[in-house]
Amino acid sequence: MVIVRTLTLTFEEAIEICKALGHEQRMQIIRILTKGPLNVNELSEKLGVPFSTAAVNIKKLEDAQLISTEMVPGRGSQKVNTNRFDKIVINLKDDEPAEEKTYSIEMPIGEFVSCEAEPTCGLLSEDGVINMIDDPRAFYEPERKRAQLLWFRSGFVEYHFPNRIPYGAAVEELNISAELCSEAPYYKDDWPSDITCWINGKEVGMWISPGDFGGKRGFLTPMWWETNNTQFGLLKSWKINKEGSFIDGVKISDITIMDLDLESRPFVSVKFGVKQDAVNKGGMNLFGPKFGNYEQGILLNIRYD
Repeated sequence: MVIVRTLTLTFEEAIEICKALGHEQRMQIIRILTKGPLNVNELSEKLGVPFSTAAVNIKKLEDAQLISTEMVPGRGSQKVNTNRFDKIVINLKDDEPAEEKTYSIEMPIGEFVSCEAEPTCGLLSEDGVINMIDDPRAFYEPERKRAQLLWFRSGFVEYHFPNRIPYGAAVEELNISAELCSEAPYYKDDWPSDITCWINGKEVGMWISPGDFGGKRGFLTPMWWETNNTQFGLLKSWKINKEGSFIDGVKISDITIMDLDLESRPFVSVKFGVKQDAVNKGGMNLFGPKFGNYEQGILLNIRYD
């Protein structure tokens, strides 16, 4: 079965996306990437433009969440760019406003309701270290709610999102996205880690993070946090619908939206972690909107009918 990754937009959402696509070179990048992932050098060669020009256009598409970028091992580490969608659909109808069929919530990364953290571990606010680094007790400080970066070698953080699904509605799809990477001492680009996501206690997919990225400042990372530490992660997206569970559009398990029992609970539980028995027990970093490369916390979107 061929899976077509479709992005459906309201009229208002389409205005912002069209700004990102309203440039010939960015449209060419999207078309070229339909044939497979490429790094910036390869894209600049195919476009016949300087590296810096290609990099700027790729960043615009990343910010619009139309493409994803991952660090992969090669000769050193290199950024590889991939299309997130195969088709973009704009809904021009006004008779059924989108807000009646979907809701979105951004959760601050410090608002977890349960956790386990094995050193190396810690939390940072925008201004400094919360309590002490490598002390799991920091995860229980009230100041944790200000966290903009948190990390641990193994363990988990769990969040409870409010359930705003109308009574009697049928849930069609759930999406969750966050900026994540592995956790190594200081940083290490080649440091795989098995990072798992659970929704309402169901394991919906494990992503193998390729590394812990540093050495170059994240776009949003404060200047006081030195570049020999973790700087940024990768924006990962989990989707669960009637066909199964997907990571960045690739099917990863047979857990469906019906298995999550969303309608009967007062909240939606979302948990990220690294299992004690993980094959690649390389830890986890989770980024808020003031650290890393993406100005967001944990984003939940639920579509219903």
